[in-house]
Amino acid sequence: MAAMPPAKTKTVSVTCPKCAHVQPEPRGAYSTICKKCRAHFRLDEIEKPAAPKKKEEKKTAIECRKIICFSCSTELDVPVAAESTMCKRCSSHVDLRDYEITATVSKNYRTHGRLILEEKGYMMNTDSLVGDAVLKGRIIGKITAKRSMQIFSSAKIKGTFDAGRLIIPEGNHFQWPQTLKMDGAEIAGELVANLQAAGTVRIKATGRLFGDVTAGHLVVESGAVFVGNATIGSNSKPAADPAVETAAKKAGAPARPRALDRKPLVRKTATTRAG
Repeated sequence: MAAMPPAKTKTVSVTCPKCAHVQPEPRGAYSTICKKCRAHFRLDEIEKPAAPKKKEEKKTAIECRKIICFSCSTELDVPVAAESTMCKRCSSHVDLRDYEITATVSKNYRTHGRLILEEKGYMMNTDSLVGDAVLKGRIIGKITAKRSMQIFSSAKIKGTFDAGRLIIPEGNHFQWPQTLKMDGAEIAGELVANLQAAGTVRIKATGRLFGDVTAGHLVVESGAVFVGNATIGSNSKPAADPAVETAAKKAGAPARPRALDRKPLVRKTATTRAG
C-alpha cells in the first residue's frame, strides 16, 4: 500500500509585534490577540523576512565590428560572431561568412568575411566583393577585397583585382604588368610591379620590390631590397589636356607658365640585402 503524503499543517507560528511572544494561529487568520500581553494585532502587519536578493548577473559586452552595406553604403554595427545581418536602412541581406574554395566554381561572392582560394581552387567568370581575400589558385574575372588581399606564388590571375591593402607573404613571388593601385601594401616576399598607394608601403626585411613606387609613406626595413623610383608625399599633378591648351591659345589666354609646375621629389634607390 502506498504511503500517504504528509498533511499540511493547519496552523502557522506568529510573533507578537509588542512582546515578541510566539504562538500558533490558524492558517489564513486575519488578526489575533497575544496570549501573553493581550495586545491585538493583525497578521499582515507582521514584517515578513525579506527574500534574499538574487545576485545580479553581469552582462557580458558583445564585441562588435563595423561594416558597410553593399546596397546603400550604410554603416552597420554587427557582432563579431554573426554570420549575416540585415541592413537597417534598405533591409537588404548582408553576408558575413567566410568561404574556402577548393574546386572549380563560377559564382559571384559578396561577403564581408574572408574568401580563401586554395591552390586547387578555380574561380571562373567571377565578379566578387569580399572583406579579405587569400589567393593561391586560379581566377578569371574581377575580385575586390575591402580590407586586405594576400597573393601567393601559386596564384594565377586573369582579369582585374583591387584591395585596400596588398600583402605578399614571405617566400612568395608575384608579378603584374600594370600599375597596382592600393591604399597600402606590405611586401614580405617578392613583387615585380609598379605600385601606387595613398597610404604606406612597407617592405619587410625579407621583401624584394622591383618597380616604381608612388606612396604617401615608404618604409624599407633593414635587409630589404628595393630597386626602382620612389615618389613619396603628394602625388604628381595630372598632365594638362592638349586640347584645352590649344583652345586657350586660340582664345588669346596666356599659356600656363612652365616654371610654376612643381614636381614631387623622386629618388632612385637600389638597396641590396645585408649578408
